[in-house]
Amino acid sequence: MDSTITVGGGLVSIWSFIGDVVFRWIPAMVISLASGAPPGVTPGPLAPITAPVTTSGVVQFLETTTPSVIYDNLYTMWNEFVAISTFVSLITGALIIYCFIRIRQIRHMEYMKFNEAAHPVAAHDVPKTQLRWNHIQELARSDSGQNWRLAILEADIVLNELIDMQGYKGETMADKMRQIERANFNTIDLAWEAHRSRNRVAHEGIGRALDSREVRRVIELYRAVFKEFRLIA
Repeated sequence: MDSTITVGGGLVSIWSFIGDVVFRWIPAMVISLASGAPPGVTPGPLAPITAPVTTSGVVQFLETTTPSVIYDNLYTMWNEFVAISTFVSLITGALIIYCFIRIRQIRHMEYMKFNEAAHPVAAHDVPKTQLRWNHIQELARSDSGQNWRLAILEADIVLNELIDMQGYKGETMADKMRQIERANFNTIDLAWEAHRSRNRVAHEGIGRALDSREVRRVIELYRAVFKEFRLIA
C-alpha cells in the first residue's frame, strides 16, 4: 500500500503529513488566533477585533492576523488540510451513527429481556388457535360428560372457521364441506366423521351417553384435520 502523497510538487509520508497537520498547523492556527506566535516567529501587529469574523472573511482575517511564515504554510497546504478534516469528520459521523444504532438495539434487547422475565409464560407467545386447542384437550381429559360435549362442540367450531378460511360458502357447515375437493383437503373424510359425531352430540344432547374412549377418538379426528393445515403444533 502506497504511504506517500504529493504535497507542493513533492512526495511526503502520509504519517509525516498528518503529524504536520496535528502538531504544527492546528497549534499554529490556535496560537495565531490567540494573538501569539510560535518560538522564532515574530508576530505582526494585531488589529483589534471589532466585529464577528464571517465565513467569507476568514481568509482575510487569517492573512492579517497570522505571521507570514505560518500563513504561507497554511495557504499552501489548505486543500490537504480540508481533505483530511472532511475525511475525519465523515469517519467520526459514521461512528456516532453506528453507536447510536447499537445503543438503540441494546436498549431494545434489554427491554425484551425484562419483559420476558416479567411475563415468562405470556399468552400472546402462543397462537390463539393453539390456546383454544389446549383448552379443548383439557375438557376432553376431564371426568365430566358435560365437558366432553363442550370439547367436541368447540372443536367443530374451529373446524368451521378453518373451512371459512379456505373460502367455502354455504348456509350450513355441511353445505360448505360438500364443495371441498379431496385434492385440496386430504383429511376431508375425517372431518366429515368428526362433524357427524358432533351433530349426534348436539342433537341428542344429554340423552346420548358418552365415554372417554369415544371422546378421545373424535378429538383425534379433529387433531388430524387441524394438523394438516398447521393450525396446531
